[in-house]
Amino acid sequence: MTTEEKLQHFYAVSIESAKEEASKAISEYRASLEENLEKHKKEKKAASENQFKIESENAAREINKALSSEHLHIKRRLSKKHQELEEKLFDEVEDMLRAFIATPQYTDWLEDKIKRALEAAGEDQMEIYLSAGDQALAEELEKRTGICPLISQTSFLGGIRAVIPEKNILIDYTLLTLLEGEKENFNFDGGLKYE
Repeated sequence: MTTEEKLQHFYAVSIESAKEEASKAISEYRASLEENLEKHKKEKKAASENQFKIESENAAREINKALSSEHLHIKRRLSKKHQELEEKLFDEVEDMLRAFIATPQYTDWLEDKIKRALEAAGEDQMEIYLSAGDQALAEELEKRTGICPLISQTSFLGGIRAVIPEKNILIDYTLLTLLEGEKENFNFDGGLKYE
């Protein structure tokens, strides 16, 4: 083999070796790039999913906040409407009581309440008070019950108050007390249910 052939052979082997090394380096570099690309994709996907989760939670919080605010607003409006209706109802009831006071049945009702108070007192001395507006009925009630009712300095819409001084007992059959008791115990069960 001549020197020229040897050089040619060495050149061919060197080129082949260099090509193999270059091909190997390119393959390794390509594999490294693909690995980095996959790693980068996974990181971006994880970051994107995390960002989506954070944004979803923020959106849900904002929606819940808006719903809570609207729910509170609706409850306030319902409560205000409930209060208005309750006031209107008790104004109507009070008007009906005032209309009842003007009827003959009211005198019968007073007579019944006086008799009940007398039964409760038994043999004890009792003072019976009429509301200031019922002074005109005192004489009629005295004829019916035999008790001379006193006239109260304060108006209590109608009805009677009976006092048994020895036992310090008050028997209250006043329309004002009955009305106030109903207002206090009133429960509005109509309409929408809410908590």
